[in-house]
Amino acid sequence: MGNFVSSTDVAAGVAATLCAVQLLTPADPFGTTFRLLKQFRKQEKALTSSEKVDDSINEYNRLHASDSADERNAQYKSLVNSYYDLATLFYEWGWGSSFHFAYRYPHESFAESIRRHEYYLASKLGLSGNSPEQKVLDVGCGIGGPMRNICRFTGADVTGLTLNQYQVDRGNEVCDSDPLLTTKRCRSVQGDFHHMPFDDSSFDAAYAIEATCHSPDRVKCYSEIRRVLKPGAIFACYEWCMTDNFDPKNDDHQRMKKQIEEGDGLPDICHTSVCLDALKKAGFEVLHERDMAEDDYGANQGGKPWMLPLLPSWNPFTQRFQFNWLGFFLVRNALRLLEFIYLAPKGTSKTQMMLQKGGFGLGDGGKAKIFTPMYLMVGRVPEDAPKK
Repeated sequence: MGNFVSSTDVAAGVAATLCAVQLLTPADPFGTTFRLLKQFRKQEKALTSSEKVDDSINEYNRLHASDSADERNAQYKSLVNSYYDLATLFYEWGWGSSFHFAYRYPHESFAESIRRHEYYLASKLGLSGNSPEQKVLDVGCGIGGPMRNICRFTGADVTGLTLNQYQVDRGNEVCDSDPLLTTKRCRSVQGDFHHMPFDDSSFDAAYAIEATCHSPDRVKCYSEIRRVLKPGAIFACYEWCMTDNFDPKNDDHQRMKKQIEEGDGLPDICHTSVCLDALKKAGFEVLHERDMAEDDYGANQGGKPWMLPLLPSWNPFTQRFQFNWLGFFLVRNALRLLEFIYLAPKGTSKTQMMLQKGGFGLGDGGKAKIFTPMYLMVGRVPEDAPKK
C-alpha cells in the first residue's frame, strides 16, 4: 500500500513517544494519569459542597448564570467551596501542587519558575535565620505546594489555611509523605480567611498567593490577616486584579473578565487600586507594590509570559493542546467516556469545560494586558499597633 499509515502504526508511535517522555524527561504522564483515575474514585466521598459532582457543578454554574455579582458575593463560601471541590483534582493533575502562575526567564523550566516566584515572595517577609520558631501563615494554601517549598526555603514553621476540607486532607497527606517535612513543620487547617481560627498576634509573617481574590470584601480579609500578625510583621501577596487597560464599556473585555470569574471561582475581580486601598484601610503600612506581569523577563531572549500555558498549541504533549479546537473536543469526549464506564463521576466533563472557559479568559486577558495574576503588595503591621 506504499506510504499508507495504519491506525496501529499511529497508536504504536504515540505509545512509543509517551514511553520516551516517561523515561527521558521529568514529566510523569503515566503516574499523573494513574493518580487522577485513583482520585476520581475517592472524589465524591470527599465532597463537602454536595454529595455528587454533577449536583455541585450544576449549583456552581447556577451561581454564575447571572451577570450581577451580588449573589456570588453573598454566597462566596458556597461558591469557593464548590469550585475547589471540583477543580482541585484537575489542578493537581494538569498543573502540579502549586496553583499559581509565573513568568519564565530564558532557559528556566516551568517548575523552576514556579519555585522562584514563591521564593521571591518569601524573601519579602523579613524572616531572619533559619528558625522553626518563626511562625508563618499561608492564607489560602490550596493543597500546600507553596507552603512546603517556603517551609524548606525559610526553615520556618508554616500553617496553611483553606476553606475547602478536601484540600486540607490532600495537603496534609502530601506533607506527611515527605519525611523531611511532615505536618510537624507545615500543615493545612480548614477555615475562612474572614474569620480565622487563630489568636491575635499569632504569626511572625503571612503571605497569600493568588488566593484572596476569592474574597468579596478585601478590607475585611486583610484586616483579619493583620489581626493574627504580630506588631512589625509583614504580609506579602500576589493578587488577581483588573489593570488600567481594562475598559468596562468594552464587550470583549467584559467577556474575558466573566470567563475568568466563572472558570476560577471568583465572585468578582477588582482593580489593582481597590486592593491597594483595602490594604491601607486594613491598617498596613505599604512597603512595596507593583504589577509583576510588567516585569522584564527577557522575552526577546526566550523568556515566556505567565499566560503561555493557557495559549493554544498543536503540540499534543503539552497541556496547551487542550486549548485548540481539536484538543477541546478530545478532552471533553474522553471525560464523557470515563463517565460512561464509571471511571469518573458524572459531571466531570462539565467541570473540565468550566475550567477551560477560565483558561480562555485568562489567556486572552493576559495577552490584552487587562488582567494580572501577580499584582504584588507588601505591607507591614505598625510596630506600635495596638492588640485587637
